[in-house]
Amino acid sequence: MRYTLTVALTGLFATPAFAAKGPFFSLGNTDFVVLLGLIVFLAILFYFKVPGLIAGMLDKRAEDIRAELDEARKLREEAQTLLASYERKQQDVQEQADRIVATAKEEANAAAVQAKIDLEKSVARRLAAAEDQIGSAEAAAIKEVRDQAAMIAVAAARDVIAKQMTAAEGGKLIDDAIAQVDAKLH
Repeated sequence: MRYTLTVALTGLFATPAFAAKGPFFSLGNTDFVVLLGLIVFLAILFYFKVPGLIAGMLDKRAEDIRAELDEARKLREEAQTLLASYERKQQDVQEQADRIVATAKEEANAAAVQAKIDLEKSVARRLAAAEDQIGSAEAAAIKEVRDQAAMIAVAAARDVIAKQMTAAEGGKLIDDAIAQVDAKLH
């Protein structure tokens, strides 16, 4: 308010009107008339409290700006808090994902080891079964060869005996066989 009054008074006294020639305080002097108009205008402004209104509006605007800055600070702090929270959550999720991957790798390795053991057992069982089948086939082949050899030997012996033996010798052999059986049974 003082500043405005100082400007007005300076404007009043530091005008070209003081440098003009002739009577200054006459209505014929345009500088005086302009000065009077300015004084009336400034008086009207002061009467209607325009400088106070302007100062009030500026104060209100400054208050609004201050409130907006405070709100912006609060929002920034909330955003930083939220960002920190999300970063912590992201770090927790990353750690959990790392643990899951590590657990999955361990389980995969354990499953691979178990599969290898199971495969070795399966191969051993199949080898044992194959060896048993080979042994059975070998025993069956040996039995079949023996049976064939016995049948061939019996057939050959029959042919030889049939060609060389007479009826009397056959009866004697039968009697000897009966006697051996009788001796062994009693």
